Amino acid sequence: MHTNSVIELNPDSYQNNLLFLKKMYGKNVILSSVVKGNAYGHGIEEFVTMAHKSGVSHFSVFDVAEAQLVKKQLPKKVTILIMGFVSDELMEWVIQNDIEFFVFDKKRLELAIKISKKLNKKAIVHIEVETGMNRTGFVQNELNSLISLLKKEENHIVFKGLCTHFAGAESMSNYFRVKQQIERFEKIYAYFCVKNLIPKIKHSACSAASIMFPETRMDMVRIGIMQYGLWPSPEVFASYISSKKKKIDPLKRVISWKSQVMSIKKIDACEFIGYGTSFMAKEKMKIATIPIGYAHGYSRSLSNKGRVIINQQRCMVVGTVNMNMMLVDVSDIPSIQIGDEVILIGSQEKIDVSVASFSENSNQLNYELLTRISKSIPRKILI
Repeated sequence: MHTNSVIELNPDSYQNNLLFLKKMYGKNVILSSVVKGNAYGHGIEEFVTMAHKSGVSHFSVFDVAEAQLVKKQLPKKVTILIMGFVSDELMEWVIQNDIEFFVFDKKRLELAIKISKKLNKKAIVHIEVETGMNRTGFVQNELNSLISLLKKEENHIVFKGLCTHFAGAESMSNYFRVKQQIERFEKIYAYFCVKNLIPKIKHSACSAASIMFPETRMDMVRIGIMQYGLWPSPEVFASYISSKKKKIDPLKRVISWKSQVMSIKKIDACEFIGYGTSFMAKEKMKIATIPIGYAHGYSRSLSNKGRVIINQQRCMVVGTVNMNMMLVDVSDIPSIQIGDEVILIGSQEKIDVSVASFSENSNQLNYELLTRISKSIPRKILI
C-alpha cells in the first residue's frame, strides 16, 4: 500500500460541476461521464462511485478493462460505452453484459454479429464515422455496404448511436476544420435517415466542442475534463467567460494531491543540491525532502520550476526531481517539522497550486499530467 501521498476527491465540487453542465446542456441531453485514463487520474473505482451517487448513470471508457472496472464497481444498471479497444476474445463478455461499444470498421461489426448469433443476444453498437479526424471511423465509400449489413442483421444488432470525434475543438486554429466535420457528420446522418436507418441517438461533443460549438451537443455529450473541474484549454474558458457579466470560473477542481515532509536539512552557500549541478545554493538554505517523484507522476520537467504548499506558504522545487523524491526550499518556514502536510495540487487557506499552473510549469497538458499520476496512490472520497 502506497503511504507517501493521497489523492482526495471532493464530491461537493463534483456536484457543482455536474449541476453547471446539466443546466448548460439542458435536460434532454444525456451526459456521459468519460472516465478513461483512470478517470483522468482521479481513480476510476472511486470516481464512478462518487459520480453515480451524484446521479450519473452513463459512463464512457476507452477499453474493456476500464468497462470491467466500472461494471464491478457499479453492478446495478448503468450504461457503459467503450469508445476504443475491444479485443476479439473479450467481445463475448462485452455483448453478454450489455456493454455498448463503438464500431469503426467492418471486421469489428462482423465479429459482433457472429457472437451475437452465438449468444442469441443483440450487440449494442455506436457506428463511428470518419469526418476529418482521420483516426477511426467508416469513410464515405463504406457507408452503403455498412447500411446494407446493419439492415440485414437487425435481429442481432441494436443501432444505438451514430457518432464522430472532432480534431481539436479546444483551439480556434482548428475552427474551420471542425466546422467541416460538423457539416460532414450532419450529411452522413441525413444519408442514414434517407436509407431508413435511424440511430436512437447521435453524438459528437467532447468538453471543448460542447462549449465552442453548441450545435454539437445533439442527443448526448461525452464530457471528460470539465466534469473534473478543469477547462480543455484557456481558449475554451475565454470563449465561455467572454459572454458572461460575472467573470467567475463556474467549475471547481475535484482533485487534491497531498504528501508530507520526510526530512529536513540545512545547506551551506555554494553547495549543489540533489543530482548533478542543476541548482546551487546562493546562500544558506533549509531544504525539505518530499517522498514523491516522477515514478508517482510528478514530472521531472518540474525540476527547479514546480511549487508546493507547506504551512500556508508556496515553496519552490529545487534540484532535479528524482524517481521517488524531490527537494523543496523551506528556508522561509521557521516552524517546519517532519510530517507537515505538503500540497502538490490543491489549497491551504487562500494559497493554491492549480492543475493549470502545475501543467504549464511541466510543459504538459492538464490531461497528460492527471493521467500520469500513479495508480498506486490511494484515492479517497471526502465525506
